[in-house]
Amino acid sequence: MRPIIRLITIALPARGRLGLALILGVLALASGTGLMATSAWLISRAAQHPPVLTLMVAIVAVRAFGIGRGVFRYLERLVSHDATLRILADLRTKIYERLERLAPAGLPLRRGDLLGRLVADVDAVQDLYLRALLPYAVAVVVGGASVGLSWLLLPEAGAALLAGLLLAGAVSPWLSALVAARVERRTTDLRGELTAHVVDTFTGAAELIACGAAPARLAEAARIDRELTRALGRSAAMAGAGAAVSALAGGLAVWFALAAGVPAVRSGRLDGVLLAVITLLPLAAFEAVAGLPVAAQYLGRVRRSATRVFAVLDRPEPVREPADPAPLPAPPYEIRVEDLRARWTPGGPYALDGVSLELTPGRRVAVVGPSGSGKTTLTAVLLRFLEPAGGRVTLNGVDLRELAGEDVRRVVGLCAQDAHLFATTIGENIRLARRDATDEEVREALRRARLLDWVESLPDGLDTYVGEHGAQVSGGQRQRIALARALLAGFPVLLLDEPAEHLDIATADELTADLLAATEGRTTLLVTHRLAGLEQVDEIIVLDHGRVADRGTHDELVARPGIYRTLWLREREHDEILC
Repeated sequence: MRPIIRLITIALPARGRLGLALILGVLALASGTGLMATSAWLISRAAQHPPVLTLMVAIVAVRAFGIGRGVFRYLERLVSHDATLRILADLRTKIYERLERLAPAGLPLRRGDLLGRLVADVDAVQDLYLRALLPYAVAVVVGGASVGLSWLLLPEAGAALLAGLLLAGAVSPWLSALVAARVERRTTDLRGELTAHVVDTFTGAAELIACGAAPARLAEAARIDRELTRALGRSAAMAGAGAAVSALAGGLAVWFALAAGVPAVRSGRLDGVLLAVITLLPLAAFEAVAGLPVAAQYLGRVRRSATRVFAVLDRPEPVREPADPAPLPAPPYEIRVEDLRARWTPGGPYALDGVSLELTPGRRVAVVGPSGSGKTTLTAVLLRFLEPAGGRVTLNGVDLRELAGEDVRRVVGLCAQDAHLFATTIGENIRLARRDATDEEVREALRRARLLDWVESLPDGLDTYVGEHGAQVSGGQRQRIALARALLAGFPVLLLDEPAEHLDIATADELTADLLAATEGRTTLLVTHRLAGLEQVDEIIVLDHGRVADRGTHDELVARPGIYRTLWLREREHDEILC
């Protein structure tokens, strides 16, 4: 029950609203019970043809209970949903804040599965308050009051009602939840699996269609959906069985009350007018417990969903933020990397092992090497996305671990190899770097990224829609838009992580040349697998298996045997073949 207890703790700020919803729920069900009991007494007493004035109180009470039942139910729904939505808003805020600290190194989950946890699982949490805790609390209060009233009129009838309520409100929900536990666990997992599968299918739709794999992928989605439907059907069957037991218990309570009441009337222990009250009272009282078997299933469903949500919230942070961050040093900025070691998982192999470099103001350094040599890991450490496992990285002499991550990322900016473009206009995508930027400033950033002429040739210019994930622009144009965004931000230190990845040779070389031209005079770290154009950088660092295999200028590295020269000759040979 730990996830349930944590959800209750999260709801504490809304306890006032939840308490008011409980009171209104009790008043709504109590009005229904009072309506049934008063109506039963009124009908029985009216059959004796007493003076009308003796019935006026009961007549007014029937009207009051009838109106109050609807009014209190409406207010209860209004208040309970308001409280629940506030709780969900707080929970989603906590999750988003956590994801911000975890991304990107601490999120190995599939995007679809993560989306399912953020949407479906968080939505399921509301059932704890609306369909589990409140119904149980209301049932205890109203059920207890009904048993007390029935016991006061006739102890045997009160005992029968108590037994029926316990059967319908405790035993039946427990059995229902016990049987449905495995089904609910499977349902939650299948729902997350289906969401992940659908998201992956839509994301890779073009590749699936091109490879002819779409039918198989859709068939797999249909299989998961059928399995989920069967699981939901079994869950509904369990709920139906629980409701049937509750209805049976209510009927038995009525019959036992009648069986005990008739002899009591004959012996004079019970007024005949009250026989209808003790007989019909269980019908109203069982309304309070009728939904508890379903509530028990919701409780199991919430527990499973909460476990998935808390699995995200409890993931260890890849970077430890300082409790008392040091102030950000004043510019100009100099970054020193000294004997840096880093790895992505505790106890895993080092992705970087003893790397050192200097980024003095205006200096441009390129980091090259085979895939898996640790190039991207270096950028992750510099951006405070990953904690160093050894050595240190300093900004103007201050260890990055002593600075707040947000402060570091105000100085060090990234233009990533798969820079994301949002489904909006070119101008809005670039203004993500600075919301208050003018059109002229955006155009200047585009000019420096060598994209202004193309943008101005478009009918809508800066208002041109780029499509989902930038689908309506080419790969080179997408990277240039990302570069313009980084340039507009004005980061003192700019990291370019494989900006020419996934581009053809001519476009990659042209983009690399333009990137180096645009960053002239700006402190820059270029991570690339293409070596063309690196004559312009101040130093080239060659990584191999996380270690510095060689370093120097382009001319120095080409002149001596080593990894860089091998890669350079291989690249030239490959380019000549393609040409």
